Amino acid sequence: MQAQQQAEWMWLDQRTTVTLSELSRFCAMSPAEVDELVEYGALLPLAQGREELVFSAQCITPLRTAGKLRLDFDLDLFSVAMLLGYLNRIEALERRVRSLEAHMPLPGLLATQAEPNPLRASRSD
Repeated sequence: MQAQQQAEWMWLDQRTTVTLSELSRFCAMSPAEVDELVEYGALLPLAQGREELVFSAQCITPLRTAGKLRLDFDLDLFSVAMLLGYLNRIEALERRVRSLEAHMPLPGLLATQAEPNPLRASRSD
């Protein structure tokens, strides 16, 4: 149980890498299935020249989600590859929205700035 918890917090760090065998174990897929997703271009290894492929730990969460959907809807690996592309795109768009929202003023602040100041109105009379 503790190893699983350590693996889960590790996924949040984009600098962490996982090997093909670790990725297949974390995502409940065989190494051959993960290899096929690499062939489809759905997963991009960081290093291919080594004995074993190495991936960014960031691919674990979308791959686990795609794997669960694969089981729920009896999808083939090509469909999973397409699904991974869309999941990654959704994640990137959500990050962008959060970034843009962080630069926007608070909604309450806009409302107070839009209201006329009653003291200024009474002074001009």
